[in-house]
Amino acid sequence: MAEPEGLVTRAVNSIFTVRMGEEVRICRARGVLRKRGEKVLVGDRVRVEPVGSGEGVIVEVLPRRTELVRPPIANVDQALLVFSLVTPDFHHALLDRTLVAVAAAGLDAVIAITKCDLDPGGLADVCAAPYRQAGYRVILCSSVRGDGIADVRQALAGRVTVFAGPSGAGKSSLANAIAPELGLRMGEVSAKLGRGRHTTRHVELFPLGGGTFIADAPGFSQLDLALPAQELRYYFPDLVRAASGCAFRGCLHIEEEEACGVKAAVARGEIPPSRYESYRALYRELREQEENRY
Repeated sequence: MAEPEGLVTRAVNSIFTVRMGEEVRICRARGVLRKRGEKVLVGDRVRVEPVGSGEGVIVEVLPRRTELVRPPIANVDQALLVFSLVTPDFHHALLDRTLVAVAAAGLDAVIAITKCDLDPGGLADVCAAPYRQAGYRVILCSSVRGDGIADVRQALAGRVTVFAGPSGAGKSSLANAIAPELGLRMGEVSAKLGRGRHTTRHVELFPLGGGTFIADAPGFSQLDLALPAQELRYYFPDLVRAASGCAFRGCLHIEEEEACGVKAAVARGEIPPSRYESYRALYRELREQEENRY
């Protein structure tokens, strides 16, 4: 008979917290897993051999759907990208970069624009428009007024989600609005590490019930993009659609290329200039990385 399955929700110094339905066991990995170099990650589905009361041994790591390196977490379904409208100002270039990183990791993305109660008048819709036009789900939020919180809960329901976004964007406030003290619990994890709130070395899944789990992903948006420059175009869905108008199949949508459907779409106002500029900037960055590598 196969050992029961569980979900790894926490990992500290090779001690793993495994949630098995309503039961939680503190586990170690079987020695043979370590000898084979099989790491156990937060988010892993594992088989556990129960030992005594409340303890166990992880005997098998089940196949992963997705895997992030920093933070080290498995089987994430999506990322909730939390960006503030003001204080700090909305940072479209950083959001574009993070969207590429999320897509390259094989995750879905939901965008939450916070602090919309401070909107001076129509700014939130202006910031959201390019991303809605590109096909992303964008939720306008106010943790103060409660705007958009029900929509965020609905987007998270039944999925494993990482929170990502720049410092000061209101992730903790949004988390607290979603579930009481969730933001406090997420902050306590960072505080215990003693390395500040921007560590990428630790991750913990917080259960919200109904198969919904949340993890903080500090530093995710600051990571280097590890993909070939010529593949970047595939991670901008609005550019992918416009590329059907390119005369050349391998068009990279850069200035010197002629008969480019993407540049034509920008000229017609179908793709916002900010999105195209983000693409060009990231393309240059990736090309420089490639040139410096050789």
